[in-house]
Amino acid sequence: ARLKDIRALADQYNALIMVDDCHATGFLGPQGRGSYAWNGVEVDFVTGTFGKALGGAMGGFICAKSNVVALLKQRARPYLFSNALSPAVCGSSLEAIRIAAGEEGDKLREQLFANAARYRAAMTEAGFTLQPGEHPIIPVMLGDAKLAQDMAARLLELGVYVIGFSFPVVPRGQARIRTQMSAAHTFEQIDQVVAAFTTAGKELGVI
Repeated sequence: ARLKDIRALADQYNALIMVDDCHATGFLGPQGRGSYAWNGVEVDFVTGTFGKALGGAMGGFICAKSNVVALLKQRARPYLFSNALSPAVCGSSLEAIRIAAGEEGDKLREQLFANAARYRAAMTEAGFTLQPGEHPIIPVMLGDAKLAQDMAARLLELGVYVIGFSFPVVPRGQARIRTQMSAAHTFEQIDQVVAAFTTAGKELGVI
């Protein structure tokens, strides 16, 4: 999102900004604080999850002014009618936040973006069309829904587990395979994935 432009409009019209940072918390911006920090802007509400970059646990969070949080505790139906997170989930999520905010998190983020850059470059060189950007979630654009499913199935046979996405998850004609990098991936593993994509892509006429 063009958060700097949105911030300017919010200031002009006295509006509030809410950012859903489920795909940014933990690895974008200083200390992994998210897309608003990455863009250097202030926002009014941030929602996020503990179920992605912060270790794969369940649950989520909302950051806002204390009076807003107090209101949400009384009015937010998903919060009111859900069980509390277990101590184990809370503990693991807090530790993940501690790691993300420190020097170890800086090293992991550096490795993550190096992995994403290597994968993007190799896949582009192989002839695949990728959704542009720097994000470590990297969609391989295929267009046809059946092709996306067939390719995902062939990749599984080649030892690579991916998911094909098609309508209504994405717009019609924009079916894709969503891949996502991890700081835990080695360059050797990334090269193996690119080789598998290349094999499947040639077999199915994608490249």
